[in-house]
Amino acid sequence: MAFVSSSVSGRTVEFDHGAALRVPPPGDLRNWRRIEAWLGDQGIIEMDAGLIRVLTNGGELVANSGDWIVLSYRGEFHVARGERPRHDA
Repeated sequence: MAFVSSSVSGRTVEFDHGAALRVPPPGDLRNWRRIEAWLGDQGIIEMDAGLIRVLTNGGELVANSGDWIVLSYRGEFHVARGERPRHDA
């Protein structure tokens, strides 16, 4: 399956992936720690805001809860937009 990446502004890029993790909702500490360890210095976690700033070849992209962070077979990170989860109060 190919994901659609938004890492190149102005056009859609398809890529094959090697691994992907979904950005968890705020408050899911276990999965935030997991994605933080997976990204290493390629991600800046803002758990309270429910987002991650991901360093990609196309520059820094924001991945929100529900988006997918994809590691391509070439070792590059991409952000694929997912359906936004509902946080009912």
